[in-house]
Amino acid sequence: MHPTRLTAAVAALALSASLATALAGSAAAAPQPQPVPPGHGKSLALAAADTAAASGLDELRHGADEDLVRTSVTPWSNGLYYTAYQRTYKGLPVHGGGDAVVLSDSSGKVRDVTGAAAPSLRLSTGAKVTAGAALATARGQLAAVESASTPELTVLLKGGKPVLAWHTLVVGTTAGKLPGSLDTYVDARTGKIAQATDKVRHADGRGYHNGNVTIDTAAGSMTDTSRGGFKCGGQNGSAYTGSSPWGNGGANDLVTACVDIMYAAQRESDMLKEWFGYNGINGQGGMVPARAGLSQVNAYYDGTKTTYGRNQNGTNQLTGIDVVAHEYGHEIFDRTPGSAGSSNENGGMNESTGDIFGALTEHYANNPNDTPDYTVGEKLNFTGNNQPIRNMYNPSLINNDPNCYTQLTSGTEVHAAAGPQNHWFYLLAEGSNPGGGKPSSPICSGGPSSVTGIGIQKAGKIFMGALLLKTSSWNHPAARRATLTTAKNTYGATECNAVKAAWNAVGVPAQSGETDCGGTSTPDFSLSLNPSSGSAQPDSFVTATVNTTTTGGAAQTVQLTASGAPSGVDVSFSPASVTSGTSSTMTAKVAAGTPHGTYPITVTGTGSATHTVTYQLTVGTSTPPTGCANAEHTYRGTLASGQAAAQPDGSYYYSASAGTHVGCLRAPAGTDFDLYLQKWNGAGWADVAVGGTAGADEDTSYYGTAGYYRYVVHAYSGSGAYTLGLSAP
Repeated sequence: MHPTRLTAAVAALALSASLATALAGSAAAAPQPQPVPPGHGKSLALAAADTAAASGLDELRHGADEDLVRTSVTPWSNGLYYTAYQRTYKGLPVHGGGDAVVLSDSSGKVRDVTGAAAPSLRLSTGAKVTAGAALATARGQLAAVESASTPELTVLLKGGKPVLAWHTLVVGTTAGKLPGSLDTYVDARTGKIAQATDKVRHADGRGYHNGNVTIDTAAGSMTDTSRGGFKCGGQNGSAYTGSSPWGNGGANDLVTACVDIMYAAQRESDMLKEWFGYNGINGQGGMVPARAGLSQVNAYYDGTKTTYGRNQNGTNQLTGIDVVAHEYGHEIFDRTPGSAGSSNENGGMNESTGDIFGALTEHYANNPNDTPDYTVGEKLNFTGNNQPIRNMYNPSLINNDPNCYTQLTSGTEVHAAAGPQNHWFYLLAEGSNPGGGKPSSPICSGGPSSVTGIGIQKAGKIFMGALLLKTSSWNHPAARRATLTTAKNTYGATECNAVKAAWNAVGVPAQSGETDCGGTSTPDFSLSLNPSSGSAQPDSFVTATVNTTTTGGAAQTVQLTASGAPSGVDVSFSPASVTSGTSSTMTAKVAAGTPHGTYPITVTGTGSATHTVTYQLTVGTSTPPTGCANAEHTYRGTLASGQAAAQPDGSYYYSASAGTHVGCLRAPAGTDFDLYLQKWNGAGWADVAVGGTAGADEDTSYYGTAGYYRYVVHAYSGSGAYTLGLSAP
């Protein structure tokens, strides 16, 4: 038995969106379909997302040696779930493209998919440079190294081309005594630096800025165990010790600075939970530690911590609410799907994300010592001119930063590049002429005559939801699509149209495939394949089920076609057109003499919209083994190493009476496949019988009461076709 590998592979298998069809055999012997178990909305959503990923729906298309591995699941309003995936190639993580997010709901429908573009991958995965040599090269970029992560072999997409590389994060200081946190890829063949991106994002008790406030700490140290061990201390990384009340209220007392830091960070974490239902800064209830006392005019986040210095005149520490929340806004950007990119536009949107969360936290805290506004660092006198460092309602008022998307260039400095998205957020939250003493905001050329705001809390929730659709190719057009999708699915037409108007007002144009904000549901459907891959010998055939789901409006007719099949393979559908919500059988007939190999076949569904999925056909190289002839019901499939599949047919079955469940698994010689019988316990699937020997064949027998059951086949090592036989009471 292999519990470690099982956890990773089988976690991706959720309750399917519909019951398995009645199994082959007599009605008396076959497990009969029953109503689905209660409390399974999340499982339905994840099953829909996983099926979309496995099927290569639309932007999720991937090659034969590639997989989309689920990395995070975030619950949202209205029964929605954001599920993020990382692309892998022959088991290695792919960075720089190919990552994806699926938005699905608790009824098992896919609402939206987004994926970062990536080329088809083909490269050797053998490294010529050792991990140790790569780490030494990476460490050599900094004059002093504080920490370095263990190198991981990856595939880096650089300039649209794959590079086998060792990936590590090196944190320390440069020769110029500046902080550095270099996200580094060392070419695994040449040993040279392939790419290095600095993750440092600067902000150019008795608190000083916030007055006497309440913070959460341990009795004897500035450690917050309720938020993942969050702590604040000096430059050595240790939390300050002492007792309440913390600090003396002095402008340059560092314990006082930590009071301000902890107050702002904790309010930001609370805001995320109370306003958006999001679990804290890192999505898991915690956040990186903080350090006060940097002897520079700077504050920054480097992926491992936040650090705060002093202002230009040395009159106070840079620990105001908006600055602290800005730095932890970088962690939010970094920890949501797609992480942080390397382009100036992506960097500008990262800076803007920090500014937006600074404004949100000020409004949530509503502290009379730092009244809510839409400027950044206005209390801190950062540079000695008594001016804020950025303005969200009119970015051009500070250093003539760009107000409009059309003003951005590839060379726009990242802090200035925050302007367009900051401007958009203010317009969405407050509008162009909000009144009530709030400043008016200009509209860019070609925009609407005015914009009406929807309030900062709604605007913030829409923005947070959009970050959960972020991929590594994040830019302003992608943000427009994501915020429209989130607004429509979280609130409705009014808020969706407000999002659209605000983007129009800053010059980000409409995008192909963006959400229709109409008050009624736009007709749409989704496609999936079961299974999404299969094999056949020449002069034979293989089948798969093409499932359709109505995701918007009324059911519609969907025409099915296929493309990309090699010479000698004929693909047909029965029926060739279906009503969304029903299925068709796809048959791939392989003629004698068809060359062996693996071929991606694109299945296209055409209705009010067009969607595609990808079937991976292997010709001649894999034959399902035999040996389960006495089973009542037989299922076959193909798995790559590390993958898992639920049976029957990706779903489960119901046994109405107690009795013995017998499973028989036969896999290719030389592989190690495992078999798990699971029973639904009202909240999740629990193992009740396991065949986990270090071999290709497994047999299980379990006497159980009436209930819902399924088998999970796990390819622990090795790949190929398998046969599963099962008998049930």
